[in-house]
Amino acid sequence: MNVFTYTGNRIKVEVEGESHSERISARLSGDLELINSIEIDERELQAFLDRRAPGKNAWSTPRKEPDKVIISRPSIENALEGMSNDSTEGVIEGTIINTNTKPHDYSGLLRCPRPSHADYTAGLKYGDGYVSSGGGSFSGRMTAPLCIAGGIAIQQLQKCGIRIFSHIKSIGDISDINYSEAVRFEDTTADRYIGYLKEVASKDFPTVSDESAEKMINLIREASADGDSVGGIIETVVTGMPGGIGGPLFEGIEGKIANLMFAVPAVKGIEFGNGFDATELRGSQNNDAFEIRDGKVKMRTNNSGGILGGISVGDAAPIVFATAFKPTPSIAKEQDTVDLVDRSNTKIEIKGRHDPCIVPRAVPVTEAVTALAIWDLILSK
Repeated sequence: MNVFTYTGNRIKVEVEGESHSERISARLSGDLELINSIEIDERELQAFLDRRAPGKNAWSTPRKEPDKVIISRPSIENALEGMSNDSTEGVIEGTIINTNTKPHDYSGLLRCPRPSHADYTAGLKYGDGYVSSGGGSFSGRMTAPLCIAGGIAIQQLQKCGIRIFSHIKSIGDISDINYSEAVRFEDTTADRYIGYLKEVASKDFPTVSDESAEKMINLIREASADGDSVGGIIETVVTGMPGGIGGPLFEGIEGKIANLMFAVPAVKGIEFGNGFDATELRGSQNNDAFEIRDGKVKMRTNNSGGILGGISVGDAAPIVFATAFKPTPSIAKEQDTVDLVDRSNTKIEIKGRHDPCIVPRAVPVTEAVTALAIWDLILSK
């Protein structure tokens, strides 16, 4: 099976498997003392994985997977069994057994590549010998092991008082209440909005506004009934982040988060603070004025997203960013493609089980990869 590796400053994450392989897994490794000191609440970790799991409602793929995670710690287990461990590296492995695979739904994709999938580029890179069912290692299924590693990171950050909250900011042209809007309301403070975000994880549909959720669900249903799909944007807010984390140039927080976020299939963009909207403002409108509030340095606005010069501002403002997800490329409509053997134009109808909108299930995924980036930064300070 394929293995892909992210190497941070203090931690390394290896993701193994494919969409329809027998199993998928995440391997978290680093300094032996650091890894062996990590305590994991496996019940809490499973609850986090359950938020991402497929087949639970009408707006996700009908593929049902329990996504039960099996945690093992080879370095500690070897020591308990009296086996020598000369390595200075500690390891935690999290494995999920795939129980509902249908690889026959995905035959012939290298010959007739699906539009906006990685079938064509996988053939360019790996050649005719590349064999993969579904999206293979490019599949959204591989966000499950990312959530294993990220879920462990979330637990470690919570011990430091750092919390990560994500919600659907928009689907199609329908929007939820976002951070910048909330803090402008006369009756809504930033702290109150964070309270709303804490409730999102327990909701079946992860928005702040239940009214917005109903409209989004109807839009997803309409697209699905038409054999189509929709995309959207997820907003993430990080609270409790100490100041002075990150650095200039290659050490910036934005770059660290973006590096991991683009490992998530279907991510097409990320913006911090007011992002591209800042281009329509003058400096006097976009600058975040400092002020003393309750004896602490605060920013009156947060157009910067809580990061200046790649470094966190701490209590002055939370980290805020938004991630854009494209519409699910697997749709039921007939589409144009090519036959790479016959060198001719042809049509394709995609079979299999797919989300009409991946955004709701991607909410915990954004929290997971954000946690991995920030945890590594915290460990490196």
